[in-house]
Amino acid sequence: MLSAPVDHPLNLVTQSILTYGSYGIGLALFVIAAVFGKREKTPFYLLILCASAFGALAEPLYDIGFMLYFYTPGLWTTFTSYSIPQPVWAYSGYVVLYGGPAMFICRQINRGMTRSTLFKWAAVELTCSCVFEMVGINGGAYSYWGPHAFRILQYPLVIGVLETAQVICFSVAAARLREQAKSPLALLGLFVLFPCTFYFGNFGAGAPTIIAIHTDNPAPALVAFATSLSIVFAACLVWGASFLLPQAQPRRAQGWSAATA
Repeated sequence: MLSAPVDHPLNLVTQSILTYGSYGIGLALFVIAAVFGKREKTPFYLLILCASAFGALAEPLYDIGFMLYFYTPGLWTTFTSYSIPQPVWAYSGYVVLYGGPAMFICRQINRGMTRSTLFKWAAVELTCSCVFEMVGINGGAYSYWGPHAFRILQYPLVIGVLETAQVICFSVAAARLREQAKSPLALLGLFVLFPCTFYFGNFGAGAPTIIAIHTDNPAPALVAFATSLSIVFAACLVWGASFLLPQAQPRRAQGWSAATA
């Protein structure tokens, strides 16, 4: 039976690239969010980024579900849960990979977005996910050590599809929250909304994959079938979310109220 690669060496160069690179990009995203917020007189964009960073605290649940392990020797960690050390770049990584795209998607939804444009954003998110994780995996920072199917350069494709679905769901739900919020206090709901949509997508659509890879002596055919099912479920989530886009013409944001946004 497979076991986590607890003794696998960590590539310190990759760790530095992921850490300094993600925090640098994350800082740039916060500056952009501040500019957007100032123009539209709302903390919405900054809160999206903060909510995504805060959501990284629940990363160990994801690691257990999808059998992800961060290589330990020399790892710059924040805390350890379920015997899985959490890297310092997890928070900035969430901002870059999830919060950043969601911020831009929400802004475009507020200005008016078609379903086809949402699908294009889904393709962008999928590409970003694949690039980010392939660098981390092949660079020697971590691995998905379970018996995953459909790997590309050691990266399970289902992971990128599920991440795309959860970002799209979070973006549409966040835009809807802003639309209905009557005060900035209501926007704090983003801190709950992010983990809800994150695990709604990854553990909901991803349930067949999670169950299959955790079975005793998992059969490759079963894992492949379950993974295919998860990919279809994730695609359905993106398809369904596209029907929840606002149909009315967008209006300029005035003050805190999303109803006037």
